[in-house]
Amino acid sequence: MASPTPGLSATIDQVISKTMLANHVGSGSAPVFATPELALLIEKAAVAAIENNLEEGMTSVGTRLDISHLAATPVGMEVSATAKLTAVEGRKLTFEVSASDAVEDISKGVHIRYLVDEKQFVDRAQRKLTD
Repeated sequence: MASPTPGLSATIDQVISKTMLANHVGSGSAPVFATPELALLIEKAAVAAIENNLEEGMTSVGTRLDISHLAATPVGMEVSATAKLTAVEGRKLTFEVSASDAVEDISKGVHIRYLVDEKQFVDRAQRKLTD
């Protein structure tokens, strides 16, 4: 299987539901698309961009997400989040990310992920329970 290479991209579309609103998730009192939900959608796009280009046993983990949430989106409107892999430096993957609703751009930024051996990564986390 191939390794991730710059240029890979994916877009995830999501209709905003009541459970994705700031006043529902606790990130504010307004009934608009919550920033934590935006971050999740952007991470999903990054994962989708590379999911078919990982060696067996490998996964990626998010380590940095630097986004601006530029505009509010109401319940019922669709949001599209896009992640484009712009650089691969060893295990480090850098994505240019953005999101928009039907009216305007609502987010831009950068997302960093690292390639890891999934079993080793999970085993290390689980050792926290026994050490």
